[in-house]
Amino acid sequence: QVQLVESGGGLVQAGGSLRLSCAASGFIFSINAMAWYRQAPGKQRELVAAIATGGSTKYADSVKGRFTISRDNAKNTVHLQMNSLKPEDTAVYYCYVVANTGYWGQGTQVTVSS
Repeated sequence: QVQLVESGGGLVQAGGSLRLSCAASGFIFSINAMAWYRQAPGKQRELVAAIATGGSTKYADSVKGRFTISRDNAKNTVHLQMNSLKPEDTAVYYCYVVANTGYWGQGTQVTVSS
C-alpha cells in the first residue's frame, strides 16, 4: 500500500525557516519526479518545487532563492527547506510523487505570521 507521510509543518514568524519532509513507502514501480504543491484558502493548488530522479529542479517564481527541494533516492524521501518565509507562503503543503501514476500526501499546514 502506497503511503506518503509528511512532516515539518507548523507556525513560524515571517523571516523564519521550516523544513518539510515526505517519506514514500509501498511503491512497486520506480519513483520518478517528486514535488511539493501548496494550496492557500480560496486559491488553486500550485506547484512550489519539483525534482527529477537525476536531481534537476524547478521552482515557482515566488519561492526562487528562498526554498530548496532535495531528495534521497535510496530512502524515497523528499524535503523542502523553506527560508525567509513570508505571510503569503501560508498554505497547506502537499507532497506529490510520480511513479506509475501520481500520488498525493495528506498535506501539512504551514502558517507564517507577520
